[in-house]
Amino acid sequence: MTTPRPSMLPAAVTYADQGWPVFVLGRTKRPVANCEPCAQAGPDHDREACPCLTCHSFYAATTDRNRIVAMLAAVPDGLLAIRTGTAAGLAVIDIDPRNGGTLDRSLMTPTAAVATGGGGWHLYYRHPGHPVLSRPLTGAPGIDIKADGGLVVAPPSLHPTTGRPYQWAGTRPVAEMPPALIAAVAADPPMTKPAPPRSCTPARVSSRAGEAGGISNPAALLAAHLAAVARAPEGRRRTTLYGAARGIARMVAAGHLTTTEAWAALTDAGHTADQTDRDINAAITGGFHAEGVPT
Repeated sequence: MTTPRPSMLPAAVTYADQGWPVFVLGRTKRPVANCEPCAQAGPDHDREACPCLTCHSFYAATTDRNRIVAMLAAVPDGLLAIRTGTAAGLAVIDIDPRNGGTLDRSLMTPTAAVATGGGGWHLYYRHPGHPVLSRPLTGAPGIDIKADGGLVVAPPSLHPTTGRPYQWAGTRPVAEMPPALIAAVAADPPMTKPAPPRSCTPARVSSRAGEAGGISNPAALLAAHLAAVARAPEGRRRTTLYGAARGIARMVAAGHLTTTEAWAALTDAGHTADQTDRDINAAITGGFHAEGVPT
């Protein structure tokens, strides 16, 4: 028996009133495709300021009621989502038991929680105030951090595979992150400006990464990798993102970027190319591992 589709508007307004920007995903959890002008726009296009209702994934998120009403009308069969990170003051721990995720009570203290339609959990914490990159939690299979550069599907959306709703579990308020969890999600250094190009010796990096040490224009190379993802046709986008991740991993090994900056740039490119968080994380992790660069 199919679960009747709930109205998203009351929940969307409630989230917006709390300061959580909301937007709409497609019914398969992928971002809604960009309109033609946005799809053809160059790198100078400001996605954050773009007035389109549904383009650019979480960049379309808003707390404006009129835009929310229009957005839900434009994509009536979409899923309601929340932009995480500093924009909402939220950092969410996504536990997926299907991929080995389990609750770690030493890290994850009680807080507002959502039972996902896929059988997992979203634990909502207050954002700690410094950059927290959306990525898999180091050393914890099946657990992802959804914070800066990320999103979560929100109740009462229906899971596209199971048809079950995302539901709030209890009435706990959103709690502060405990110190142990703050330390775990801050495993990577905060974002900094890219290090100036420097020569690398074989003792410090692999031979392939050493070749990247001679890059004459790291910014142009980074832009070229990201542009390749943006130009990739449907059906080739994840593969292209994986290739870009390999190239950018070599730049990290050569000292031209930090791991955090690389993840942020690739995640942004993946969202722009309508990839899911899971596909983005898999492509980046695979690319870095193929180059022998730690994630």
